[in-house]
Amino acid sequence: MIRDITIGQFYPVESVIHSLDPRTKLTITFFYLISLFVANNKYMYLLALLVLGVYILLSRIPIRYMLKGLRGILIFILFSVVMNMFFTKGDAFIDWKFIHISWQGFRTACYTTARIIFLVLGASVITYTTTPTKLTDGLEAVLHWLKRFKVPIHEVAMMISIALRFIPILVEELDKIMKAQQARGADFEHGNLLRRLKSLFPVILPMFVSAIRRANDLAFAMEARCYQGGEGRTRMKPLKYSVIDTIAYIILIAYLIGMAALRILLSPGFLERLGLTV
Repeated sequence: MIRDITIGQFYPVESVIHSLDPRTKLTITFFYLISLFVANNKYMYLLALLVLGVYILLSRIPIRYMLKGLRGILIFILFSVVMNMFFTKGDAFIDWKFIHISWQGFRTACYTTARIIFLVLGASVITYTTTPTKLTDGLEAVLHWLKRFKVPIHEVAMMISIALRFIPILVEELDKIMKAQQARGADFEHGNLLRRLKSLFPVILPMFVSAIRRANDLAFAMEARCYQGGEGRTRMKPLKYSVIDTIAYIILIAYLIGMAALRILLSPGFLERLGLTV
C-alpha cells in the first residue's frame, strides 16, 4: 500500500505535456478541477473523461502507473460512495429492511466517485510531468499578482514544491522503516484495529526523526548555497511560452465552452423553456 503512493514523483519521459510551460499546466489543472465541481450530468463527465484520457495519453505516462496512485485513496472513495448511496433521499429502487438505496443516491455516488478519480488523476499529471524546479517557477509566476498584497510568493511556491517533492521520499523512508520493523518481528497486518494502531507507534517516531533530519539537511544545503529568498534571484532557464502552449490554451477554452454549453443546454429549466422535457 505504501508503494502505491505515487503523487509528487516526476516521471522522466519526453512528451508533449512534459514540454509545456509549467504555467500552462497549472492553468489547465486549475480550470479542469473547477469544471469537475460544476459538472452535473453524465455528458459533462464523459467530456471530462475524454479530455483527461487525451491528456494522459499525450503525457506518455502508463495508465497502470497512474491508477496505482488511486489505491491510497480507495478507502476514502468507498466511504464517499456509501455515504452518498445510503443517505441520499429519493425514489428507492432497493428497499429491504434497513437498506434503502435511491436512484438519486446511486447517481450522486457515481458522480462523486468519478469526480474524485478525475480530480486525483488530473492533479497528479502536473507532478508527473514537471520537475520541482519548474513547478516552483511556474507557481511563482502564476501567483505573481499576490505580491501586491505583500504575500511572499517565492517562499510559498518553494514550500509547496518542497512538500510535493518530499512525499515520495518520505513514503520510501516509511516503507524502509516498516520493513526493518517487520524483520524484527513486528506485525502490521494481523489483529484487531487497536492492535494494528499500537504496532504503528514504533514506526511513527523514527519517521518523525527522519523527516526532521532531512529538513535540517535541506536547510543547511540551502544556506550553503547562499539562498536568501526570491528577491533579486535570476533563473538559469527563464520560462517561455511556445506554440504548443498557445494550442493548449485554445483547447482549454474550447473544453470550458463545451462544459458550459452542456450544463446550460441540459438543465431542466432550459429544456422546459424550449418546450422539451428532461
